[in-house]
Amino acid sequence: MFTPIDCSALYTRHRELFRRAFSLVPEYLTTPLGSREHAVDLMDYGVQLGRRFRALKLWWVLRSFGLDGIRERLREHIRLGHSFAAFIDAEPAFERMAPAPFSVVCFRARPAGLAGAELDAFNLRLLERVNASGEVFLSHTRLDGGIALRVAIGNLATTEVDVRRCRELLLEALGEQQRAHDTGQP
Repeated sequence: MFTPIDCSALYTRHRELFRRAFSLVPEYLTTPLGSREHAVDLMDYGVQLGRRFRALKLWWVLRSFGLDGIRERLREHIRLGHSFAAFIDAEPAFERMAPAPFSVVCFRARPAGLAGAELDAFNLRLLERVNASGEVFLSHTRLDGGIALRVAIGNLATTEVDVRRCRELLLEALGEQQRAHDTGQP
């Protein structure tokens, strides 16, 4: 939702159960009367003694873009993700490793003759080559026991041009990596 880390949203019909489950009031902060309504808890009146205001980041994004703006940006990122997934599916040197219903695409290079640890090492070196460009940043994970590269489209400034450049960088790095592998270089 276009916020830095440390932000999440939760919807529940059982607010009181949820509040009790995650209450930050330890026993030593309760009153002898057993109810917070009988005492003034200063932690309820200031940021320093209470929980951090993590929701401010999300509130600001919602306030800035509005519901229609958020929808528009999410749809565009999903469209870009699907476009990238279609590229991976059409390129014989790559294989998609998971469905891509949103804007995250998990894939790997699949050069002939490589499997297991060699294939994982090849993909990690490919990841390093692409990231070394400084133009895009890919991450990785492990799926079905093997290394998968991840493209996650979610930055407000990401455009079709950026996704196209990512594809170009991948193909360039793949060619370099395959030549290096064929000549026995790392």
